[in-house]
Amino acid sequence: MSDHDDDNEPPSGPPRGALMALLLVLVLAGAFMFVMNRLNQAGRLQDCIASGRTNCAPIDTQHQ
Repeated sequence: MSDHDDDNEPPSGPPRGALMALLLVLVLAGAFMFVMNRLNQAGRLQDCIASGRTNCAPIDTQHQ
């Protein structure tokens, strides 16, 4: 055996793979939260319309 065993040395430099994986997970979590929020809003609007109400979605009447 040699005195220089490469398996026991710590990796040099920042762990780019781990940082990229963390960034990907955060982006996916943000996209998931966005989609779930939009689906929740659509469901609330459908429930309101199904109950027979006519003022479910406010309409902006102000002109710029």
